[in-house]
Amino acid sequence: MDLFIYYKVREADAARLRAAVVAMQAHLADQFAVTSQLKRRPEASDGVQTWMEIYPDAPGNFAATLAVAVERAGLSQWIIGNRHVEAFMDVLPCA
Repeated sequence: MDLFIYYKVREADAARLRAAVVAMQAHLADQFAVTSQLKRRPEASDGVQTWMEIYPDAPGNFAATLAVAVERAGLSQWIIGNRHVEAFMDVLPCA
């Protein structure tokens, strides 16, 4: 399963959030051998950016692990509103 998490952050808080997310993702990679990506939309609107974390091929219970990691990293102090988590799975070809 692939997890896609998107949220908003003020441009003024972007550097602090980036540092916290990068550290969190490095810790998750070390502990759970999961890969990750961090992206943002190229444009901002009224000083607010949209960011996305991607966790491809995450284990089935990883969303709960990630929620704990987000809490420990204190990401909510820089995020506007909620983190929106969406899970997608591969579509198997018909045999």
